[in-house]
Amino acid sequence: MPNAVATEEAQRTFREVTGHYPTGVAVVTGVDPSGELLALVVGTFSSVSLDPPLVSFMPMKTSRTFAKMEECSSLCINIVGGDQEREVMSIARRWENKFDGIDWHESPHGSPVLTDAIGWMDTKIWKTVDAGDHWIVLCEVQDMAITNPVSPLIFFQGGYGSFVCTSLLARMDHEILPAIHAAHAARSEVEALAADIGCEVSVLTAVSADEMATVLSATAPGVDRDAALAQRIPIVPPIGDSYVFDLPEVEQNRWIDKLKGEDQDTQVHRDRLEFIREHGYGISFLPVIGSDAYSGMREATKQYESGRLTPRQEREIRAEIGRTSVDYRPQTLDDRSAYNVGSVVLPVRDPSGRHTLTLRLAQVPQNASGRQVAAWIEKARGVVSVLETAPASTDFASMPADAKVGL
Repeated sequence: MPNAVATEEAQRTFREVTGHYPTGVAVVTGVDPSGELLALVVGTFSSVSLDPPLVSFMPMKTSRTFAKMEECSSLCINIVGGDQEREVMSIARRWENKFDGIDWHESPHGSPVLTDAIGWMDTKIWKTVDAGDHWIVLCEVQDMAITNPVSPLIFFQGGYGSFVCTSLLARMDHEILPAIHAAHAARSEVEALAADIGCEVSVLTAVSADEMATVLSATAPGVDRDAALAQRIPIVPPIGDSYVFDLPEVEQNRWIDKLKGEDQDTQVHRDRLEFIREHGYGISFLPVIGSDAYSGMREATKQYESGRLTPRQEREIRAEIGRTSVDYRPQTLDDRSAYNVGSVVLPVRDPSGRHTLTLRLAQVPQNASGRQVAAWIEKARGVVSVLETAPASTDFASMPADAKVGL
């Protein structure tokens, strides 16, 4: 379709469409023959070839900075991190003295390397190709290093950002607020249940298809709050089964597929979904090492909650959660047997009628009889009834102050 973006309106649409594809941000630096330090912000840096080792970036033909860079003996491509937006904006806005107030050091070939850059590549221009109103600059890599492996800075929808999980508040809409309000309407019942059993009781809500958040938590005297999972946790097997069990099969498969590449018996998780659907609760059991079995999962959720994660870190977190030694295989309780229960989860319908809330019991007394565990579950069902009949509200201002902590 020739001249598809010839009109001004079509060009605006073109920019809007391409703006929905995030691009990596890099800063190209060099020193011209007169000794002037040069820097150019580009959003089209990419790898091209391994043999020879080539990378490319695309400056506009009107760039005066790149016109000077063509005279440089070498150029250094800085891959910048998510926390370097200030430096990038400063360089992009200046015509001269681009490095004023910016920390940097020399690369092996003498070009500036931004302090805290993720990595850098010393290059020399190999070929420049005409590409409409831009040049495609192919550069041969001469030296390189990774110096700060953190989340990258990206350009998306006309602005800079990074791989950062947004706050729960940013995602509070008319579907989430009623669930939070329902949880706090049952505060006294949740606290009483924790005290009665001598455990930790929490209410979680699905924030999205990929994340749950604790909106209410209570512990009995002597129960360690620090032993709980993080306030925000990823929905990855085995976490989230109390939410996923009621979703369409395609969504359940998507949940299971988050363990793809890991040596996991995914049938256990499918069986557990069926058990929750049939019995209205899910239960896990501790191995010989006891509550220490949760340490890896707990630390993984704490790391997830920190917010700034690279895709690789997210994969490692999913893998760590999936590797837990806690036993999630469904089994029917025997009144006369003793159990070391890890957790009990009960799905809860939110005010819209969907199972987006979860009541979770953890840090329960050990070596409990099947009859005793069954009694805990029946008491928990009473709290579920209170949660499901709580009056709906979407008024954030009317929520208790501690309901907003961390949101």
